[in-house]
Amino acid sequence: MDDRWNAFVDLDPDAAPGTGPLSDLSIGIKSNIMVAGLPWTAGMGLFHDRIALRDAEVVARLRAAGAKIPGTLNMHEAALGATTDNAFYGRTENGRRIGYTPGGSSGGSGAAVAAGLCDAALGTDTMGSVRIPAAYNGVYGLKPTHGAVSQDGLAMLEPSLDCIGPLAQDLAVLERVWEAMRSCDSRSLGDANVRPSSRLLLSQEHRVLTIANLANVTVQSAVQTAYTRALAAFGQSSLELTLPHPVTDVRLAGFIASGRYLIGELGALRHTRAKLISPELHFMLDYAENQEPRPDILADTRTALTDALGTDGILLMPTAPQAAFPHGRPPANQADFTCLASVAGLPALAIPMGEDEDGMPVGVQIVGPAHSEDRLFAVAEMLDTHLKGEK
Repeated sequence: MDDRWNAFVDLDPDAAPGTGPLSDLSIGIKSNIMVAGLPWTAGMGLFHDRIALRDAEVVARLRAAGAKIPGTLNMHEAALGATTDNAFYGRTENGRRIGYTPGGSSGGSGAAVAAGLCDAALGTDTMGSVRIPAAYNGVYGLKPTHGAVSQDGLAMLEPSLDCIGPLAQDLAVLERVWEAMRSCDSRSLGDANVRPSSRLLLSQEHRVLTIANLANVTVQSAVQTAYTRALAAFGQSSLELTLPHPVTDVRLAGFIASGRYLIGELGALRHTRAKLISPELHFMLDYAENQEPRPDILADTRTALTDALGTDGILLMPTAPQAAFPHGRPPANQADFTCLASVAGLPALAIPMGEDEDGMPVGVQIVGPAHSEDRLFAVAEMLDTHLKGEK
């Protein structure tokens, strides 16, 4: 395998397809998800010698559907970050351009899919870690409803936020992988989850929401243009939702919750094996430890979004405020948009929406009510079809 992107960290030399609906697909797995016989590191030097003794449930489901599992993918250390510039396993390059970040924490997943090293990949999303790499690499990515995919075999960052989700270059491939990995059949949960006919107009199907109080988020002009174009495709006036807290406060509250959970998980290892934890991660954990938890912000945001979406709403937002950037110090606002679906436990689908002036991908995301993944796929398909017809 020509992996100039450093997307994969460990390969299974005996990997082979099985029999089933995914037998034509190879699917890479983020290294915080158990793959039998391969290192299960969660991107941490601390766990370089930890070998998975079995497959995670979601990996077992993919194998049972016939998928080939070629190996595990690089990620941001401990999933707490969005650049995948890993101190122990090396820097992963953007699948569209060497020298640029692939995002994170599922950066290896986004890069591998964009570079064509595998047909699809699994990532994990705590505050946006599937959707940010999807946007930066110009691919599709799904954060499912919290609980719709088993967390068995996942090295947790924050269990109340963590979701395993797929990435793929092709929307139909993404949906096939989703169908095989889901452990909760959302199609049985009500009329709002029935997939609408793609022949119907976007404007006839959905109550479209936008976030009113996003003025404090700096958005790249190409991202704003893509978002405006996607919103116009719905052909109707959107309803503005005013959140009870600024998105920057929501992001920070989610980060503090994640950091403090990880501190508890690491326990004494944080000090007894400190040299196997990067200075960056030490700094973030120290910061989270010294902050007051804000569960009220998370709960208020969850309630506001759930109530506003009801059973038929679609929330449209940019995925990330910017396109991928050269490796270096990341902007603080990478997860300002993606954190909302995460803290609310709602499904969100990241959709590529063209490129910026430098040829790097930009994207939007659609968020729906709990267990409305089928509807999100239908909306994404209609949106793609509509926008391609404009060209």
